[in-house]
Amino acid sequence: MWEDLRTAARDTVSVGFGLFPLGLAFGLLMVQSGFAWWWTPIFSVTIYAGSLEFLVIGLVLAVTPLASIAMTTLLVNFRHVFYALSFPLHRIKGRAARIYSMYALTDETYAVTASKDPESLTGRRILLIQVCCQLYWVLGGVAGALVGNALPMKIEGLDFALTALFVVLTIDAFRARRDVPATVLALLSALVALVVAREQMLVVAMGLFVAALLVRYGWQRRSAARA
Repeated sequence: MWEDLRTAARDTVSVGFGLFPLGLAFGLLMVQSGFAWWWTPIFSVTIYAGSLEFLVIGLVLAVTPLASIAMTTLLVNFRHVFYALSFPLHRIKGRAARIYSMYALTDETYAVTASKDPESLTGRRILLIQVCCQLYWVLGGVAGALVGNALPMKIEGLDFALTALFVVLTIDAFRARRDVPATVLALLSALVALVVAREQMLVVAMGLFVAALLVRYGWQRRSAARA
């Protein structure tokens, strides 16, 4: 048990350097947005979806309809469906353990497990990797919320944290794979949504972008078949 815990801690320490500070920003933003500090761990446990948690703050404050929140959640986290195709869930024994593992499947845990030799991953090690990642996030959020609660003044600009996060992720993704057409499609989707549905821009833009990617994928397959 302890050996698996030490191994999982080594596996996730680099991830923790990213998750904990991001959790700090989330906790600060929660308190600065008017939530009591204890709402931070509630959000982090019940939602536990990283960028979506930042997004939900604005959706809740704007009293967004539940259907719109559900659709936004589906679009933002739809990539997890593809993670499940290669995630070693079969190595985890027990219904409760599998349910937790499905709940705790995030970008970070998938990246960590995907980089390891599948034969070296026991069910216990996978679960402990996921527990460590969630602890980094939750503890960072609580620390940020407590710090924000103790600050006498409001920090301006924290509401831009989510936008900044997505900008950084977009730049990193473009550097890794310079897919200009996808970038153009994303920009056009956002501009169209801004014009035709300003109040529901995010949901409409992401819906248009997903549709555009599907059309592009179909066109590429057809072109490849003809060639």
